[in-house]
Amino acid sequence: MRRQLGPGRLVLATHNPGKVTELAELLGPHQLSVVSAGDLGLPEPDETEDSFIGNAQLKALAAATASGLPALADDSGLCVEALGGAPGIYSARWAGDTKDFGSAMTRVWAALNGEGDHRAHFICALSIAWPDGHAETVEGRVDGRLVWPPRGTNGFGYDPMFLMDGQRQTYGEMPRAHKEADNHRARAFVKLLPLLPPLRI
Repeated sequence: MRRQLGPGRLVLATHNPGKVTELAELLGPHQLSVVSAGDLGLPEPDETEDSFIGNAQLKALAAATASGLPALADDSGLCVEALGGAPGIYSARWAGDTKDFGSAMTRVWAALNGEGDHRAHFICALSIAWPDGHAETVEGRVDGRLVWPPRGTNGFGYDPMFLMDGQRQTYGEMPRAHKEADNHRARAFVKLLPLLPPLRI
């Protein structure tokens, strides 16, 4: 049986400021007061699972156990078809310890050698976990292709090189509200709605 989250405090199990902002805005109307794992000084667990869903659950459970509060974790990444789905769950690691996504985008394009299929997709898994070990997880996906050179300074991560199907602007060029209305995280969030407290009236 699926478990519903009650109103109150929720930990966002991420140290990524871009994800904190995006998730906090999505959760804002749902009677939830959010605080990030970074603000609580919680450590980032090693992502040892082999799927987005597995890593999202791992991070959510770690934050819920450490804080004693329900926690929401995101695990997302860019999957390039011609690279066998890489960087995939290792998307953040391709940016190195300094989180240099400019270098990560260059690395992706170099691996493609500028040729062949540039089809790609973003995947996002969202997991809510409770301190007793229960977790609920959903996944969202958007399809598109890669462009070079990267375009735009909005967003974060690989956004400037990703052109969603049906769009003329990369995620890096889109206004944030436009991008967040229909991206992989928003699509996952729609699936999470039945588990959230009702909207504030």
